[in-house]
Amino acid sequence: MNVAKRPTSARLDDRAAAALLSGAVGLFLFNVVFGPLAIVLGAIAVRRGGPGRLERAAALLGIALGIADLVVLVFLVAGRVHDGTFDWHLGR
Repeated sequence: MNVAKRPTSARLDDRAAAALLSGAVGLFLFNVVFGPLAIVLGAIAVRRGGPGRLERAAALLGIALGIADLVVLVFLVAGRVHDGTFDWHLGR
């Protein structure tokens, strides 16, 4: 019996996927939380060294997005400092 094999899809490591997701979410929400989380999870995924290049690329992208989250946070905070005082208002 000749059975054709289905191509298997590459499975991404959970830590690399979580780093990528938290880095992307952190660009828009709670970047003070999701940025460092993406960096830590990405570093763990890189050190774990999964078998595929996709995992390493996703982990490195998660680290880069985590760093970008923190850069966005710095710009948001710097934009709210006036005359040496931090001023943040919700709403108007």
